Amino acid sequence: FNLNPMPHLRVSVSAQRLDIIADDGSVSRSFPVSTAKKGTGSEPNSHKTPLGWHQICQKIGDNAESGTHFVGRKPTGRVWKSSDPVEEKNLVLTRILWLDGEEDYNKTSKDRYIYIHGTNREDLIGTPSSAGCVCLRNADVIELYDLTPIGTRIEIIA
Repeated sequence: FNLNPMPHLRVSVSAQRLDIIADDGSVSRSFPVSTAKKGTGSEPNSHKTPLGWHQICQKIGDNAESGTHFVGRKPTGRVWKSSDPVEEKNLVLTRILWLDGEEDYNKTSKDRYIYIHGTNREDLIGTPSSAGCVCLRNADVIELYDLTPIGTRIEIIA
């Protein structure tokens, strides 16, 4: 049992940033992100980023090579390189932090496969362009993955 309050994550949709909030409330690390192109919401099939408190319920991609492409949370064998031709589709790359909603209105997040993950569209980081997930640069998602245990809480705010 840990007596220290656990650090948590905060994603700001308006700022397009993910902050690691230390026990004392200060920001210990900050990353640019990309949230949903369609805005915020928790409705199934809405392709929106859900607001409110979540926790990391599963981590996928331990020691996977940066750029590893996942489909259905399984590596496909493909490793994306930044020199690859630009694809419109936002791929799930490198690491997956699967989010589970803690509040009545965002309980759909896990079933909607809302993740924090790496992307092939690093050029769009900092602008809302995902299909609901919180996307990070691949180097950043590796760092975040290594810093955040399962059970870490995440507050997603407008």
